[in-house]
Amino acid sequence: MPVAIVAGALANKPFSGGEAWVRLSWALGLRRLGFDAHFVEELPPEGCVDESGQGVDFAASANRGYFEEVVQAFGLAGKASLLCGDEAAGLGLRELRGLFAEADLLVNVSGHLTRDELLTAPRERIYVDLDPGFTQAWHADRRVPFAIGAHDHYVTVGLNVGTPACPIPDCGLRWIPTLPPVVLDEWPSQPPPGRPLRFTTVATWRSPYGPVVIDGETMGLKHHEFRRLIELPRRVAGASFEIALDIHPADSADLEALRESDWAIVESRPHAGSPFRFREYVQGSGAEFSVAQGAYVASRSGWFSDRTAAYLAAGRPALVQDTGIGDRLPVGQGLLAFDTLEEAAAGAEGIAADYEAHSAAARAFAEEHLDSDCVLGRLLTAIGGEWAA
Repeated sequence: MPVAIVAGALANKPFSGGEAWVRLSWALGLRRLGFDAHFVEELPPEGCVDESGQGVDFAASANRGYFEEVVQAFGLAGKASLLCGDEAAGLGLRELRGLFAEADLLVNVSGHLTRDELLTAPRERIYVDLDPGFTQAWHADRRVPFAIGAHDHYVTVGLNVGTPACPIPDCGLRWIPTLPPVVLDEWPSQPPPGRPLRFTTVATWRSPYGPVVIDGETMGLKHHEFRRLIELPRRVAGASFEIALDIHPADSADLEALRESDWAIVESRPHAGSPFRFREYVQGSGAEFSVAQGAYVASRSGWFSDRTAAYLAAGRPALVQDTGIGDRLPVGQGLLAFDTLEEAAAGAEGIAADYEAHSAAARAFAEEHLDSDCVLGRLLTAIGGEWAA
């Protein structure tokens, strides 16, 4: 049985159920394809916090507790490791050295794993870019302490990266486009919720990073795009709009503006703080409405959201800001893209008017385009892996 290791941030992002699904989907999807799948994460000691966000040691940290709970719940206990300095939860460093030496495949999500003695050992190493535009611009800017490490293959959820339609620099690398994999068995389609139709999303209001410059143009962030569309709930009759939102108290003016414009705001952690709560929130929604980082939009990157993939798999239509996905994917039924406030309002009204058809189309889109068996199978074929058969 071939051995695959997925490396990524799980404990580094405690109480973010959506982020957990991103990494889990790769590990669980590879396991479905017959790999002996493992998960590995590095956590800096200064990142260890308790439930209230105060610094603690590794053993007492909420990060460790969250990590152990999640890997146990998804059958990865005994096949997972959280490294923190010289300490570890799960497999220790000595065991990991042996595992990595035998590994056929490393999937390094966002280049999370940086420990050279591990990173260089597997036969094939894949870098997975979740932030097209930011990843490449930071790598190209020597003033930024970031670099895309040496891997054998480079994969991105920016479907247009490396094409003439997209100004994002390729950094001299061949970028293989991929959609986010979804293990459909984990996302059974649910009966539609009652009316009025409730559009939701899960979001962090302000990125910890600033705007990015691509091809000489400064490109904005997600909260800039939300501000452009803040009037949407008042433009759509017979539907409500809700955000499970992580927002800093310093952004109280934005929070008040959202509420004044009839957005319902709920705290993200109680509604989406674990993989299970996130899934329940998505399944309990009528549809998704969301914007994207301004850089994804302005660059026509073709960025496709893992959160949107979850909504579609659950049979929930998605109305999302256009990042150029229509260049590569069918949009208009189940998955709708918009550029302007007027287009967003029309899209929401269209979903409300023919909900059953859009719901069925959403699940059908996931089955055709997002099923982890297909997504990962295509990727293994693209990199020439002998496991593709």
